[in-house]
Amino acid sequence: MASVGDFADLISSLGLYFVTVLLGLAIHGLIILPAIFFFFCRRNPYRYATGVTQALATAFGTSSSSATLPVTMRCLEDNVRIDERVTRFVLPIGATINMDGTALYEAVATIFIAQYTCASLNFGHMIAVSVTATAASIGAAGIPSAGLFTMVIVLSAVGLSPEYAFLIFPVDWLLDRFRTSVNVLGDSFGAGIVEHLSRHDLTKTVAVAGDVIPNGSSRLDASPELDRNVLTTSFSDNQQHTSSTESNLSASAPGRGAGEFSPLVRKTT
Repeated sequence: MASVGDFADLISSLGLYFVTVLLGLAIHGLIILPAIFFFFCRRNPYRYATGVTQALATAFGTSSSSATLPVTMRCLEDNVRIDERVTRFVLPIGATINMDGTALYEAVATIFIAQYTCASLNFGHMIAVSVTATAASIGAAGIPSAGLFTMVIVLSAVGLSPEYAFLIFPVDWLLDRFRTSVNVLGDSFGAGIVEHLSRHDLTKTVAVAGDVIPNGSSRLDASPELDRNVLTTSFSDNQQHTSSTESNLSASAPGRGAGEFSPLVRKTT
């Protein structure tokens, strides 16, 4: 029968585990991910992240990256000016397989359970935990507490009983909110990196469609004033083309005013 001392020891261990996971998520979300974004894009990652604060708040409240997906798309397209072709391709994939916060959580949880149950883990077990946690997080659904179920795979990989997963259940509901926010932040940074690396291809595609953004810049660097200027220029060009066409037709049909055109009748012999 468990004593009061054992219960107090469990609460103390859970507190340390909670702080460890939060510290790991903070390092990953505030240092590692911004550093990767700055390395590829050479932009201020923290200023970029302010554009997706609503998505991060939604992820924290719902604990679901799939439920946050529409909000993330709107934030990136409206606030950060990411091309919608990029967001609609990258974000659904990221919401499905980019579970870096979940992978970190499962690895730390497995090591915590092993230490609490006095099970020894060698270097080979550590490698197995890393690989299995990464693979299990990719297969995790974008729903609340999905990582708690996939962690059974990680525990089985190192010879631990899956029933020990109940040890972290009291704090999992809160940690799930933090790791979901990190997952959504990683998706947002990934969309910005993809657009930056493919900005020239996106510009070529837009140029073929007739909507040219000067100097080869992408929507990531474009401004609303630039979009309005492009639309105004395209509308003016269309008006001039229409006026020129009407003048040519009027000149070819003497005695008729502008806009009075007779249908072309094809003579047959």
